[in-house]
Amino acid sequence: MRINKVALAVTALLAASQVNAAGFQVSEHSASGLGRAFAGEAAIGDNAASLARNPALMATFDKAQLSVVASYVSPDVDAESSTFGKADDIAPAQVVPAMYYIQPINDKVAVGLAIYSNYGTGTEYPNNYAAGAVAGTTSIATVNFNPNVSYRINEQFSVGAGVSFVYASAELKRNAGALAPALSAGKINDPTMNVATMEGDGYGFGWNVGALYEINKNNRLGISYKSKVKTELKGDYTGIASSTLLSGSPLLDQKTVDGTLDIDLPSILEVSGYHKLTDKFAVSYSWMYTTWSDFGDIVAEGSECGKIPLPGSTPGVCLEKKEDYSNSSRYSVGGEYYLSEVVTLRAGYAFDEQGGEATLSIPDTDRQWYTAGMTYKATPALSFDFAAALVAGKEIEFKEELTTGVSGTFKSSGDAYIYSAQMNYSF
Repeated sequence: MRINKVALAVTALLAASQVNAAGFQVSEHSASGLGRAFAGEAAIGDNAASLARNPALMATFDKAQLSVVASYVSPDVDAESSTFGKADDIAPAQVVPAMYYIQPINDKVAVGLAIYSNYGTGTEYPNNYAAGAVAGTTSIATVNFNPNVSYRINEQFSVGAGVSFVYASAELKRNAGALAPALSAGKINDPTMNVATMEGDGYGFGWNVGALYEINKNNRLGISYKSKVKTELKGDYTGIASSTLLSGSPLLDQKTVDGTLDIDLPSILEVSGYHKLTDKFAVSYSWMYTTWSDFGDIVAEGSECGKIPLPGSTPGVCLEKKEDYSNSSRYSVGGEYYLSEVVTLRAGYAFDEQGGEATLSIPDTDRQWYTAGMTYKATPALSFDFAAALVAGKEIEFKEELTTGVSGTFKSSGDAYIYSAQMNYSF
Protein backbone atom coordinates (compact mmCIF):
# COMPACT_ATOMS: atom_id res chain seq x y z
CA MET A 1 0.00 0.00 0.00
CA ARG A 2 1.19 3.48 -0.61
CA ILE A 3 0.41 6.42 1.52
CA ASN A 4 0.90 8.56 -1.52
CA LYS A 5 -2.34 7.19 -2.71
CA VAL A 6 -3.82 7.94 0.64
CA ALA A 7 -3.33 11.64 0.88
CA LEU A 8 -4.27 12.25 -2.64
CA ALA A 9 -7.04 9.86 -2.17
CA VAL A 10 -8.83 12.41 -0.12
CA THR A 11 -8.10 15.19 -2.51
CA ALA A 12 -9.28 12.92 -5.25
CA LEU A 13 -12.51 12.50 -3.44
CA LEU A 14 -12.85 16.19 -3.49
CA ALA A 15 -11.51 16.84 -6.92
CA ALA A 16 -14.58 15.94 -8.95
CA SER A 17 -16.94 17.30 -6.34
CA GLN A 18 -17.83 20.19 -8.65
CA VAL A 19 -20.19 17.85 -10.48
CA ASN A 20 -21.37 15.62 -7.68
CA ALA A 21 -22.75 16.44 -4.26
CA ALA A 22 -21.25 18.97 -1.84
CA GLY A 23 -17.70 18.26 -0.75
CA PHE A 24 -17.00 14.73 -2.00
CA GLN A 25 -20.31 13.14 -1.10
CA VAL A 26 -21.82 10.43 -3.28
CA SER A 27 -25.62 10.65 -3.52
CA GLU A 28 -26.26 8.08 -6.26
CA HIS A 29 -27.80 5.45 -3.99
CA SER A 30 -30.78 4.51 -6.19
CA ALA A 31 -32.43 5.18 -9.56
CA SER A 32 -35.82 5.65 -7.92
CA GLY A 33 -34.37 8.31 -5.63
CA LEU A 34 -32.47 10.05 -8.42
CA GLY A 35 -35.71 10.49 -10.40
CA ARG A 36 -37.11 12.72 -7.64
CA ALA A 37 -33.72 14.37 -6.82
CA PHE A 38 -33.57 12.21 -3.67
CA ALA A 39 -36.47 14.11 -2.15
CA GLY A 40 -38.35 12.21 0.58
CA GLU A 41 -35.76 9.43 0.75
CA ALA A 42 -35.98 9.06 4.54
CA ALA A 43 -39.79 8.68 4.37
CA ILE A 44 -40.89 6.91 1.16
CA GLY A 45 -39.54 3.36 1.27
CA ASP A 46 -40.74 2.26 -2.18
CA ASN A 47 -37.97 -0.36 -2.60
CA ALA A 48 -35.04 -1.91 -0.73
CA ALA A 49 -32.68 0.90 -1.80
CA SER A 50 -34.37 3.10 0.81
CA LEU A 51 -32.15 1.27 3.32
CA ALA A 52 -29.32 3.64 2.33
CA ARG A 53 -31.21 6.58 3.85
CA ASN A 54 -33.35 5.34 6.78
CA PRO A 55 -33.25 1.85 8.38
CA ALA A 56 -36.70 2.38 9.96
CA LEU A 57 -38.26 2.09 6.49
CA MET A 58 -37.64 -1.68 6.58
CA ALA A 59 -40.65 -1.91 8.89
CA THR A 60 -42.94 -1.09 5.93
CA PHE A 61 -41.92 -4.26 4.00
CA ASP A 62 -44.00 -7.43 4.30
CA LYS A 63 -41.86 -9.41 1.82
CA ALA A 64 -38.13 -9.84 1.31
CA GLN A 65 -36.75 -7.62 -1.43
CA LEU A 66 -33.48 -7.24 -3.34
CA SER A 67 -32.50 -4.04 -5.15
CA VAL A 68 -29.45 -3.75 -7.42
CA VAL A 69 -28.37 -0.33 -8.74
CA ALA A 70 -25.83 1.01 -11.23
CA SER A 71 -25.32 4.74 -11.83
CA TYR A 72 -23.09 6.25 -14.50
CA VAL A 73 -21.72 9.70 -13.64
CA SER A 74 -20.32 11.66 -16.60
CA PRO A 75 -18.77 14.99 -15.52
CA ASP A 76 -17.68 17.80 -17.79
CA VAL A 77 -15.36 19.92 -15.64
CA ASP A 78 -12.65 22.36 -16.73
CA ALA A 79 -10.12 24.47 -14.84
CA GLU A 80 -8.22 27.44 -16.21
CA SER A 81 -5.78 30.14 -15.17
CA SER A 82 -4.22 33.04 -17.05
CA THR A 83 -0.89 32.04 -15.50
CA PHE A 84 -0.97 28.23 -15.64
CA GLY A 85 -3.23 27.57 -18.62
CA LYS A 86 -6.35 25.46 -19.06
CA ALA A 87 -7.11 21.83 -18.26
CA ASP A 88 -10.19 20.26 -19.88
CA ASP A 89 -12.26 17.31 -18.70
CA ILE A 90 -10.40 16.90 -15.41
CA ALA A 91 -13.03 14.58 -13.88
CA PRO A 92 -13.29 11.14 -15.51
CA ALA A 93 -16.58 9.27 -15.76
CA GLN A 94 -17.41 6.89 -12.92
CA VAL A 95 -19.74 3.94 -12.36
CA VAL A 96 -21.36 3.82 -8.92
CA PRO A 97 -22.85 0.40 -8.00
CA ALA A 98 -25.02 -0.47 -4.98
CA MET A 99 -26.98 -3.43 -3.62
CA TYR A 100 -29.62 -3.74 -0.88
CA TYR A 101 -31.53 -6.61 0.72
CA ILE A 102 -34.38 -6.44 3.24
CA GLN A 103 -35.76 -9.50 5.09
CA PRO A 104 -38.82 -9.16 7.36
CA ILE A 105 -38.58 -11.55 10.33
CA ASN A 106 -42.13 -11.06 11.61
CA ASP A 107 -44.69 -8.25 11.78
CA LYS A 108 -42.42 -6.32 14.20
CA VAL A 109 -38.82 -6.95 13.19
CA ALA A 110 -36.93 -6.73 9.89
CA VAL A 111 -33.24 -6.95 9.05
CA GLY A 112 -31.32 -5.77 6.02
CA LEU A 113 -27.93 -5.24 4.41
CA ALA A 114 -26.86 -2.22 2.36
CA ILE A 115 -23.66 -2.16 0.30
CA TYR A 116 -23.06 1.25 -1.25
CA SER A 117 -20.78 4.30 -1.20
CA ASN A 118 -21.23 7.61 0.60
CA TYR A 119 -17.96 9.19 -0.55
CA GLY A 120 -15.66 8.94 -3.56
CA THR A 121 -14.58 10.51 -6.84
CA GLY A 122 -11.55 11.24 -9.02
CA THR A 123 -9.76 13.82 -11.11
CA GLU A 124 -7.05 13.74 -13.80
CA TYR A 125 -4.99 16.72 -14.96
CA PRO A 126 -2.46 16.42 -17.82
CA ASN A 127 0.95 15.14 -16.64
CA ASN A 128 2.62 18.33 -17.87
CA TYR A 129 0.06 20.75 -16.41
CA ALA A 130 1.90 23.82 -15.11
CA ALA A 131 0.04 23.71 -11.77
CA GLY A 132 0.70 19.98 -11.40
CA ALA A 133 2.14 20.40 -7.90
CA VAL A 134 -1.42 20.85 -6.57
CA ALA A 135 -3.34 19.15 -9.40
CA GLY A 136 -2.16 15.87 -10.98
CA THR A 137 -4.18 12.65 -10.73
CA THR A 138 -6.37 11.62 -7.84
CA SER A 139 -8.86 8.86 -7.22
CA ILE A 140 -10.68 7.50 -4.19
CA ALA A 141 -13.30 4.86 -3.65
CA THR A 142 -15.20 3.96 -0.49
CA VAL A 143 -17.55 1.04 0.18
CA ASN A 144 -19.96 0.96 3.11
CA PHE A 145 -21.05 -2.47 4.39
CA ASN A 146 -24.08 -1.59 6.49
CA PRO A 147 -26.22 -4.25 8.30
CA ASN A 148 -29.42 -2.87 9.89
CA VAL A 149 -32.40 -3.88 12.02
CA SER A 150 -35.83 -2.22 12.36
CA TYR A 151 -38.61 -2.52 14.92
CA ARG A 152 -42.26 -1.51 14.48
CA ILE A 153 -43.45 -0.04 17.79
CA ASN A 154 -47.05 0.41 16.63
CA GLU A 155 -49.02 1.04 13.42
CA GLN A 156 -47.61 4.56 13.11
CA PHE A 157 -44.13 4.59 14.65
CA SER A 158 -41.05 2.54 13.64
CA VAL A 159 -37.36 2.82 14.46
CA GLY A 160 -34.17 1.37 12.98
CA ALA A 161 -30.43 1.23 13.54
CA GLY A 162 -27.31 -0.11 11.89
CA VAL A 163 -23.52 -0.26 11.98
CA SER A 164 -21.11 0.52 9.15
CA PHE A 165 -17.78 -0.92 8.11
CA VAL A 166 -16.28 1.55 5.63
CA TYR A 167 -13.40 0.47 3.40
CA ALA A 168 -11.48 3.17 1.52
CA SER A 169 -8.75 3.00 -1.10
CA ALA A 170 -7.03 5.97 -2.67
CA GLU A 171 -4.35 7.02 -5.14
CA LEU A 172 -2.56 10.31 -5.72
CA LYS A 173 0.05 11.61 -8.13
CA ARG A 174 1.47 15.13 -8.24
CA ASN A 175 3.89 16.51 -10.82
CA ALA A 176 6.45 19.31 -10.74
CA GLY A 177 4.79 21.43 -13.45
CA ALA A 178 6.15 24.99 -13.58
CA LEU A 179 8.18 24.36 -10.42
CA ALA A 180 10.44 21.77 -12.12
CA PRO A 181 13.51 24.04 -12.61
CA ALA A 182 13.47 25.21 -8.97
CA LEU A 183 12.83 21.75 -7.50
CA SER A 184 15.56 20.10 -9.60
CA ALA A 185 18.10 22.76 -8.63
CA GLY A 186 18.18 23.88 -12.25
CA LYS A 187 19.31 20.46 -13.49
CA ILE A 188 16.12 19.38 -15.26
CA ASN A 189 13.12 21.23 -16.68
CA ASP A 190 10.65 18.34 -16.87
CA PRO A 191 7.12 19.31 -15.68
CA THR A 192 6.07 15.62 -15.60
CA MET A 193 8.55 14.68 -12.86
CA ASN A 194 7.07 13.31 -9.64
CA VAL A 195 6.48 15.57 -6.64
CA ALA A 196 4.34 13.17 -4.64
CA THR A 197 2.87 9.72 -5.27
CA MET A 198 0.62 8.06 -2.73
CA GLU A 199 -1.33 4.83 -2.65
CA GLY A 200 -3.06 3.27 0.30
CA ASP A 201 -6.16 1.83 1.85
CA GLY A 202 -7.80 1.44 5.23
CA TYR A 203 -11.10 1.25 7.05
CA GLY A 204 -13.29 2.80 9.73
CA PHE A 205 -16.49 2.12 11.67
CA GLY A 206 -19.68 4.10 12.20
CA TRP A 207 -23.36 3.77 13.05
CA ASN A 208 -26.74 5.04 11.90
CA VAL A 209 -30.25 5.40 13.32
CA GLY A 210 -33.64 6.38 11.92
CA ALA A 211 -37.32 6.79 12.72
CA LEU A 212 -40.50 6.77 10.64
CA TYR A 213 -43.90 8.23 11.55
CA GLU A 214 -46.80 7.11 9.35
CA ILE A 215 -49.58 9.64 9.80
CA ASN A 216 -51.71 7.45 7.55
CA LYS A 217 -51.17 5.35 4.41
CA ASN A 218 -50.76 8.50 2.27
CA ASN A 219 -48.59 10.67 4.55
CA ARG A 220 -45.24 9.80 6.15
CA LEU A 221 -42.41 11.65 7.90
CA GLY A 222 -38.91 10.29 8.39
CA ILE A 223 -35.64 11.26 10.04
CA SER A 224 -32.22 9.58 9.93
CA TYR A 225 -28.70 10.19 11.19
CA LYS A 226 -25.34 8.74 10.08
CA SER A 227 -22.40 9.16 12.44
CA LYS A 228 -18.99 10.56 11.60
CA VAL A 229 -16.57 7.86 10.43
CA LYS A 230 -12.85 8.08 11.09
CA THR A 231 -10.93 6.07 8.50
CA GLU A 232 -7.29 5.18 9.03
CA LEU A 233 -5.35 4.74 5.79
CA LYS A 234 -1.91 3.16 5.55
CA GLY A 235 0.40 2.96 2.58
CA ASP A 236 3.59 4.20 0.92
CA TYR A 237 4.78 7.67 0.01
CA THR A 238 7.33 8.70 -2.62
CA GLY A 239 8.02 12.39 -3.08
CA ILE A 240 10.11 15.44 -2.29
CA ALA A 241 9.29 15.13 1.43
CA SER A 242 11.18 11.81 1.45
CA SER A 243 14.12 13.15 -0.56
CA THR A 244 17.65 12.29 0.59
CA LEU A 245 19.14 15.24 -1.35
CA LEU A 246 22.20 13.15 -2.29
CA SER A 247 22.24 14.92 -5.65
CA GLY A 248 21.16 18.27 -4.29
CA SER A 249 17.76 17.97 -5.97
CA PRO A 250 14.57 16.86 -4.13
CA LEU A 251 13.19 15.67 -7.49
CA LEU A 252 16.07 13.29 -8.12
CA ASP A 253 16.60 11.66 -4.73
CA GLN A 254 13.16 10.54 -3.60
CA LYS A 255 12.67 7.29 -1.72
CA THR A 256 9.59 5.25 -0.81
CA VAL A 257 8.60 5.36 2.87
CA ASP A 258 5.71 4.22 5.05
CA GLY A 259 2.98 6.68 5.88
CA THR A 260 -0.45 7.06 7.46
CA LEU A 261 -3.40 9.36 6.93
CA ASP A 262 -6.56 9.76 9.04
CA ILE A 263 -9.70 11.01 7.31
CA ASP A 264 -12.84 12.09 9.17
CA LEU A 265 -15.92 11.51 7.00
CA PRO A 266 -18.70 13.83 8.23
CA SER A 267 -22.00 12.93 9.84
CA ILE A 268 -25.30 13.32 7.94
CA LEU A 269 -28.74 14.31 9.25
CA GLU A 270 -31.76 13.96 6.95
CA VAL A 271 -35.41 14.92 7.46
CA SER A 272 -38.00 13.93 4.83
CA GLY A 273 -41.69 13.94 4.09
CA TYR A 274 -43.99 12.15 1.62
CA HIS A 275 -47.62 13.09 0.87
CA LYS A 276 -49.90 11.39 -1.66
CA LEU A 277 -52.28 14.22 -2.49
CA THR A 278 -54.51 12.32 -4.92
CA ASP A 279 -54.78 8.80 -6.31
CA LYS A 280 -52.44 9.90 -9.11
CA PHE A 281 -50.04 12.43 -7.60
CA ALA A 282 -47.63 12.64 -4.64
CA VAL A 283 -45.01 15.14 -3.46
CA SER A 284 -41.91 14.60 -1.36
CA TYR A 285 -39.20 16.77 0.16
CA SER A 286 -35.96 16.49 2.12
CA TRP A 287 -33.45 18.55 4.05
CA MET A 288 -29.99 17.04 4.48
CA TYR A 289 -27.37 18.55 6.79
CA THR A 290 -23.74 17.43 6.54
CA THR A 291 -21.17 18.36 9.20
CA TRP A 292 -18.30 19.16 6.85
CA SER A 293 -16.60 21.01 9.71
CA ASP A 294 -15.60 17.54 10.95
CA PHE A 295 -13.34 17.22 7.92
CA GLY A 296 -10.05 18.88 8.85
CA ASP A 297 -6.77 19.40 7.06
CA ILE A 298 -5.23 16.61 4.98
CA VAL A 299 -2.06 15.52 6.78
CA ALA A 300 -0.08 12.42 5.78
CA GLU A 301 2.56 11.46 8.31
CA GLY A 302 5.67 9.26 8.22
CA SER A 303 8.78 9.08 10.37
CA GLU A 304 11.01 9.16 7.29
CA CYS A 305 9.48 12.34 5.87
CA GLY A 306 10.74 15.86 6.36
CA LYS A 307 14.23 14.89 7.47
CA ILE A 308 15.83 17.25 4.95
CA PRO A 309 15.08 20.91 5.87
CA LEU A 310 13.48 21.93 2.58
CA PRO A 311 11.47 25.19 2.50
CA GLY A 312 8.08 24.60 4.12
CA SER A 313 8.91 21.07 5.27
CA THR A 314 7.92 19.71 8.69
CA PRO A 315 9.63 16.74 10.35
CA GLY A 316 7.38 13.68 10.23
CA VAL A 317 4.98 15.17 7.66
CA CYS A 318 4.90 13.70 4.14
CA LEU A 319 2.06 15.81 2.81
CA GLU A 320 -0.09 18.58 4.27
CA LYS A 321 -2.94 20.42 2.64
CA LYS A 322 -5.01 23.02 4.43
CA GLU A 323 -8.77 22.75 3.92
CA ASP A 324 -11.54 25.16 4.93
CA TYR A 325 -14.84 23.31 5.26
CA SER A 326 -18.09 24.31 6.92
CA ASN A 327 -21.39 22.54 7.50
CA SER A 328 -23.76 22.62 4.52
CA SER A 329 -27.35 21.83 3.61
CA ARG A 330 -29.07 20.14 0.68
CA TYR A 331 -32.72 20.95 -0.15
CA SER A 332 -34.80 18.83 -2.50
CA VAL A 333 -38.39 18.55 -3.69
CA GLY A 334 -39.90 15.89 -5.94
CA GLY A 335 -43.13 14.75 -7.51
CA GLU A 336 -44.51 11.39 -8.60
CA TYR A 337 -47.33 10.70 -11.04
CA TYR A 338 -48.86 7.22 -10.96
CA LEU A 339 -49.70 6.89 -14.63
CA SER A 340 -51.00 3.33 -14.30
CA GLU A 341 -50.61 0.26 -12.14
CA VAL A 342 -47.33 -0.53 -13.89
CA VAL A 343 -45.81 2.90 -14.66
CA THR A 344 -44.81 5.69 -12.26
CA LEU A 345 -43.26 8.95 -13.52
CA ARG A 346 -40.98 11.18 -11.44
CA ALA A 347 -39.29 14.59 -11.48
CA GLY A 348 -37.28 16.53 -8.95
CA TYR A 349 -35.12 19.54 -8.12
CA ALA A 350 -32.39 19.97 -5.51
CA PHE A 351 -30.02 22.69 -4.37
CA ASP A 352 -26.66 21.66 -2.91
CA GLU A 353 -24.79 24.22 -0.83
CA GLN A 354 -21.02 24.48 -1.21
CA GLY A 355 -19.23 22.54 1.53
CA GLY A 356 -15.70 23.95 1.36
CA GLU A 357 -13.49 26.68 -0.05
CA ALA A 358 -12.56 25.74 -3.61
CA THR A 359 -9.11 24.47 -4.60
CA LEU A 360 -7.82 22.71 -7.73
CA SER A 361 -8.12 19.36 -6.00
CA ILE A 362 -11.50 20.28 -4.48
CA PRO A 363 -13.32 22.73 -6.78
CA ASP A 364 -16.39 22.79 -4.56
CA THR A 365 -19.29 25.07 -5.41
CA ASP A 366 -23.09 25.37 -5.22
CA ARG A 367 -24.98 22.93 -7.47
CA GLN A 368 -28.50 22.58 -8.83
CA TRP A 369 -29.99 19.19 -9.69
CA TYR A 370 -32.67 18.70 -12.37
CA THR A 371 -33.91 15.10 -12.51
CA ALA A 372 -36.50 12.82 -14.09
CA GLY A 373 -37.23 9.11 -13.88
CA MET A 374 -39.75 6.31 -13.99
CA THR A 375 -40.65 2.88 -12.59
CA TYR A 376 -41.88 0.00 -14.73
CA LYS A 377 -43.51 -2.87 -12.87
CA ALA A 378 -42.96 -5.90 -15.11
CA THR A 379 -44.65 -8.39 -12.75
CA PRO A 380 -46.03 -8.23 -9.21
CA ALA A 381 -42.57 -9.28 -7.98
CA LEU A 382 -40.25 -7.56 -10.48
CA SER A 383 -39.83 -3.87 -11.21
CA PHE A 384 -37.27 -1.61 -12.90
CA ASP A 385 -36.32 2.02 -12.22
CA PHE A 386 -34.62 4.39 -14.63
CA ALA A 387 -33.52 7.99 -14.07
CA ALA A 388 -31.38 10.79 -15.48
CA ALA A 389 -30.10 14.02 -13.98
CA LEU A 390 -28.31 17.20 -14.91
CA VAL A 391 -26.16 18.57 -12.07
CA ALA A 392 -25.29 22.18 -12.89
CA GLY A 393 -22.29 23.59 -11.02
CA LYS A 394 -21.82 27.31 -10.49
CA GLU A 395 -18.64 28.76 -12.01
CA ILE A 396 -16.23 29.63 -9.23
CA GLU A 397 -12.98 31.62 -9.00
CA PHE A 398 -10.33 30.93 -6.37
CA LYS A 399 -6.68 31.50 -5.54
CA GLU A 400 -4.28 28.68 -4.72
CA GLU A 401 -0.64 28.59 -3.61
CA LEU A 402 1.60 26.05 -5.38
CA THR A 403 4.51 26.67 -3.02
CA THR A 404 5.77 29.47 -0.82
CA GLY A 405 5.54 32.70 -2.81
CA VAL A 406 4.09 31.06 -5.95
CA SER A 407 0.31 31.19 -6.43
CA GLY A 408 -2.28 31.60 -9.13
CA THR A 409 -5.90 32.51 -9.67
CA PHE A 410 -8.08 29.79 -11.17
CA LYS A 411 -11.59 29.38 -12.53
CA SER A 412 -13.48 26.11 -12.45
CA SER A 413 -16.76 25.31 -14.11
CA GLY A 414 -18.66 22.23 -15.08
CA ASP A 415 -21.77 20.11 -15.10
CA ALA A 416 -22.43 16.40 -14.72
CA TYR A 417 -24.88 14.00 -16.32
CA ILE A 418 -26.05 11.02 -14.30
CA TYR A 419 -27.84 7.97 -15.67
CA SER A 420 -29.10 5.30 -13.31
CA ALA A 421 -30.84 1.91 -13.62
CA GLN A 422 -32.21 -0.34 -10.89
CA MET A 423 -33.83 -3.74 -10.55
CA ASN A 424 -36.10 -4.67 -7.61
CA TYR A 425 -37.26 -8.21 -6.90
CA SER A 426 -39.59 -9.32 -4.11
CA PHE A 427 -39.40 -12.88 -2.81
